[in-house]
Amino acid sequence: MDTASQGRPNQRRRTRKDLLQAATRLMRQGRKPSLEDIAEEAMVSRATAYRYFPKLEPLLLEAALDVAVPKADALFERAPKDDAVARVERVDDALHDMILANEAQLRTMLVHSLQRGIGGDEDALPARQNRRSPLIEAALAPVRKQFRPAALKHLTHALALVIGTEAMVVCKDVLQLDDAEARKVKRWAIRALIEAARRQPAAD
Repeated sequence: MDTASQGRPNQRRRTRKDLLQAATRLMRQGRKPSLEDIAEEAMVSRATAYRYFPKLEPLLLEAALDVAVPKADALFERAPKDDAVARVERVDDALHDMILANEAQLRTMLVHSLQRGIGGDEDALPARQNRRSPLIEAALAPVRKQFRPAALKHLTHALALVIGTEAMVVCKDVLQLDDAEARKVKRWAIRALIEAARRQPAAD
């Protein structure tokens, strides 16, 4: 794949993120912005904004969820610097609570994401924003020396499988766990993944 074709998905993700961040900024000002307001704030054309969000309500819905997701600085302000498990558990607790408070909206977004994935078009506009990985990466940043680089990469990806909306759906719908048991299972998985990553040899 050439550099230009690699750059297109990255540019689309950046543009989508810019639109969401613009909407989030305006909503934090107590406004319910129009698509034109959001496009102007993001410094893109209205036509570009419309390509990513043909309807305003899904954009405002997702921006509202962005507002609900904690900022890394606040989340880790009093977190231990050298305890990887405790730091990742903070991420899971924060997102777990956010998901419970916004379950209906998140399920709607998940349905939309699944529908967008049916077409299999590599050039399709991104259907979702990745909120969990930046928080997981921030949690592991002070303890990254505890892991080999490859193990840290695998760990970051693996933790994204057990933290977030999809994990909630599996716990609640598939396993039919109550909230307390779901939290317990996820904490067990977080600890197991971190311990496994610490043991991963250099050749892996």
